[in-house]
This record gives sequence, C-alpha cells and structure tokens, in this order.
Amino acid sequence: MNVHEDVRKRDKKFFGRGKPVMELEVTKVKGSFIYDAEGKEYVDFLGGAGVGNLGWDKEEIENVLRKNDRPSYVYPNFYYKPWTELAEILANITPGELSKSFRVTGGSEAVDASLLIAMMYTGRKKFLSLEGSYHGNTIGALSVASSSNRKKFPNLLSECEKIETPLNEEALNKVEDQLKNNEVAAFIMEPIVSNLGVIIPKEKFMSKLAEICKTHGTLLIMDEAVTGFGRTGKLFATEYYDIKPDIMIMAKALSAGHEGIGAVITTPEVAEKVEGKVGLYSSYGWHPTSTDVAIKTMHYILKNKDKIFKNISDKSEIFEEELSKIDFGKEIELRIKGLTIGIDVKDEEFASKIQESCLKHGLLINIQGSSLVLFPPMNIDSLTVTKGIDLLNKSVQNLHT
Repeated sequence: MNVHEDVRKRDKKFFGRGKPVMELEVTKVKGSFIYDAEGKEYVDFLGGAGVGNLGWDKEEIENVLRKNDRPSYVYPNFYYKPWTELAEILANITPGELSKSFRVTGGSEAVDASLLIAMMYTGRKKFLSLEGSYHGNTIGALSVASSSNRKKFPNLLSECEKIETPLNEEALNKVEDQLKNNEVAAFIMEPIVSNLGVIIPKEKFMSKLAEICKTHGTLLIMDEAVTGFGRTGKLFATEYYDIKPDIMIMAKALSAGHEGIGAVITTPEVAEKVEGKVGLYSSYGWHPTSTDVAIKTMHYILKNKDKIFKNISDKSEIFEEELSKIDFGKEIELRIKGLTIGIDVKDEEFASKIQESCLKHGLLINIQGSSLVLFPPMNIDSLTVTKGIDLLNKSVQNLHT
C-alpha cells in the first residue's frame, strides 16, 4: 500500500490541494531515493521539481538545522550578520553585474518582487514573457505565465504580453515589435525553460534578446529558481549565454530542500533606484535557520564544485545515450542540459500514462505538457542512474503490452 487509508481520508477532509495528489505517502528520504508508507523504495528523478539538487537528507546540511546558538527570529529591519554573509556569497557567484539581494521566502514571492522592482525602476507597467510558461502561484507570477490562467483568474495583472515558442528569429521579431514603444518594464524567462519541458534557447537568440531589451530600456529577468546552483552543469544556466541580466530569481536549491528560502538579486544600478522605496518586506524571508542552511549549502557546492560538475557531465552523457535507446513506440525529442532533462513524447495523455506507470514501478518523474521532465540529483551515482533508466524503460514497455 503506497498510502495508508486513514491518511488518504484525513487528507481529503482537512488538507487543501491545488493539483491532483500522487498515490505516494512519503515516510523517509535519503540520497536519490524516497520511501513510501510500506517502505517501498523509489528512484527519485523528480527531485522536488528542482529542489533536491544534492539529493535528500544531506548530513552536512542537516547538522546545521540542529544548531541552537542562533536567534529564533530576527526582525527584518535589524542588522543580522548571516544575511550579509549570504548576500555577499550570492553577489560573488552570480553572473554579470548582479550584486544586491532582496530577501524572500521562495520562488513565487521572488517573481512578484522582481516585477515590483522592474516597475519601480522603469516607471512602466507592461511585461513580456513566454507563452505557456510557469513562474509561480502568486497573482504576479500567474500574470506573466500561461495566458490560460486568465480563464480561471480574470483579474490578473493587465498588459502582460506573451511570446510563443519556438525561440527563433520570428520570436525575436515579435519581441522587437512588443518593445518598440519603450513601454515594457521587463522580459522574464528561464534561461533554460524547464517548465516548458526543457527548451534550450540558442546562444544567438539569447544574446539578441538581451540586446533588444537594452536598446528599449526593458529589464531582463532570468528566473533561475529551477536551473540555479548547478542543475544544468553551470552554477547558473545564464552562464551559457553572453548576457548580463538586470535581475535574477533564486529559490528551491538555494537550501538544497532543507528550508524554504528565495532571493532576488539585482545590479547596483537597479538597486540604487529602488532600495528603500519598493517595500519588499518579508516577515519570514531569510529566517535565521534557512539563512544558515543556505550558507552551508553554498559552501558545500563551492567546495565540491569540480567534483559535482564532473559528475553532472558524466551522468548527462549516460542519460543521453541510454534514454535514446528506449522504444517509446513513436518518435520523441530528447533535450538535455546537464541534469535538466526533457523527453517530449508528443502526446500529453501518453506522457501522463508514463508518469503513472513509473510510479507503480518505483520511479518518480515530472511531466510538463507532452514532455517527461527529469531532475536527478547532481551527485547521483551510475548505479542509480542505470536503475532509474531501466525502470523508465520497463514502465514504457508495460504500456505497449
């Protein structure tokens, strides 16, 4: 039994959910594995949708949670040394000229904060983003995501325009057309679009996009909530391109899944104009515990950076080679950048059936539209990679019988 019946009934009665629940009651996590109510082991290629970059229950980070020599809370308008320490680390590791961080609790709040900053800095109210994208669940984040959100929530932010994929010359022409009147505050996107099934823009597209934004005074916001902190084989996916974002969003793997935390980092120019005015008050942003955990996570990643990145490169090759051998019964498109992996099976119903079959066979994956999306830990070993791919193959073949 994946879920105890008592838990299922009480969950349905008392716990609110935004999406259908998966048939899995988690009782333990360790490394690249998750365990259910009966102790069954699952290979975790879901990774908390980008949270678990270092796998689960990392002892070095868990030990930080047991500290008892920190304040239980610090009022946001006080000084607190660990805030400064974490902000300095982020300034030193992020690309371009990003240097000043604003505290938030997670990705959705970070997106809204970035939109507020862009509006205040530019004096504009329009935004541009990718059609069908996902940036969170707050009103602002939903406004710059898929246009379909307006069917459910008609009073989202106005004047949020979208650019359709693929990200090619035609898309750039549409960006230019949207920005030509100098009325758009910011263009927001993931540098590798994990939430659209792992779309990997060409370098030429990204450099031209940055150029167009700069010409028209539109800020460029890179949402690295999923792709940040090594997921794609670089600390930040933005580093694959010759661009300098004005704002970057960080969350999820900032604490390796041990505490809720997020950040918005901006250039000195942007920060100077909005600081003290934009009012980004967050009662629980960078709570003392989550700050300590994030600092430890950053130190761990930086200390082991070469080893982690070599493992990402090695395992990425294995995934690309072995996933190509799976017979999906139809032509697929495989998209891989580091350990950000998308398998487009060209059929949303089929993708959902594969996910369900994987769950039954002991493999956890995500889906985005018609794409299977895999986020295995950056430190995953070869044996677990092979086991997970074998389970995926078994799950797909089971649907053919």
